[in-house]
Amino acid sequence: MKNVDYIIVGDGYAGFFFAHQLIRNNKTFVMFSEKKKSASQVSAGIINPVVLKKFTTFWKAQEQIDFLKNTLKEIENYTGQNYLIDAPIHRIFHDENEQSLWLKKSGNDDLLNFLDKNFDRLNVVKNDFLSGKVNQSARLNVNGFFTGLFDFLDKSGKLIREKFIYSDIDVERSTYQDFTFKNILFCEGMGVVQNPFFSDVPVNPNKGHHIKVELSEKITENITIKKKHFLFPVNDRLYFYGGTYDREQLHHEIDESAVEQLKKGLMEFYPHPFEIKDINFGFRPTVKDRRPIIGRHPEHHNLYVFNGLGARGILNGCYFSKSLYDFIENNIPLHEEVDLKRFIIKS
Repeated sequence: MKNVDYIIVGDGYAGFFFAHQLIRNNKTFVMFSEKKKSASQVSAGIINPVVLKKFTTFWKAQEQIDFLKNTLKEIENYTGQNYLIDAPIHRIFHDENEQSLWLKKSGNDDLLNFLDKNFDRLNVVKNDFLSGKVNQSARLNVNGFFTGLFDFLDKSGKLIREKFIYSDIDVERSTYQDFTFKNILFCEGMGVVQNPFFSDVPVNPNKGHHIKVELSEKITENITIKKKHFLFPVNDRLYFYGGTYDREQLHHEIDESAVEQLKKGLMEFYPHPFEIKDINFGFRPTVKDRRPIIGRHPEHHNLYVFNGLGARGILNGCYFSKSLYDFIENNIPLHEEVDLKRFIIKS
């Protein structure tokens, strides 16, 4: 039998940021990863402290931004790669009213460090009412992040490319196949609905499409442009544009109405020809109260869940991985707002 402190089930932001907590604290673990891309792995990677529809911020935004930047520096120490892309978001204003609202809210204490009071005129795209820059916003190099961490775990003997079989867990003896473990952490996104231990966790799928396009006129600034959706360069040729939000059309196929929505959204501010080169989608695990779900199973105290990261998967996954680690290892209570106990889970 192989002895490990943790088994991690799932390979999205929750799983990898928790794995980082284990690495920095010299804990032994393995991660089970199926050979398919999670919603995290096809995400945009936007790091944004502002809700850009209403120009508001959210719970612990500054703390989460600071913690993420420090964590990515720590990860760079063992992967050798910097995955933070310093490309701020520029929100294109629809009209003068949005300009005025932005300026008004930029004086609020909670937005003072995020909403830049100086407006910019962008090249190439249509922005008659200028754009506002979100300070401290950035992007994660999503492909680099997952490629680098998968490679690191694989070379370290911590990655198991197999489907996790729930029925092979012996909770009383703390064994799984040929492993003995102290704890198992389930970070499965929407896969949690198939988990017999946490199937009652109230996560809801939110389907998001994005497209990759080839632009006839390149955007010269190193920025992320936001109007209805986000536009940013993937490489010298392709740009990412997305993503949509859909709680109704939940089939596992491309939804042409979502693609049409993206095309129209891009044409609103990009007045030049473009060609769609790729279409993709994923299912974000969302929670009604817009808080992650982390905690311990009510009966099996060596089983834990980390889910419901939603559209802010990077910030939520990074920040609350530390909260969960401290809860398990140091008995530090979880925030009530994210604790699994706020829901009734069948034991």
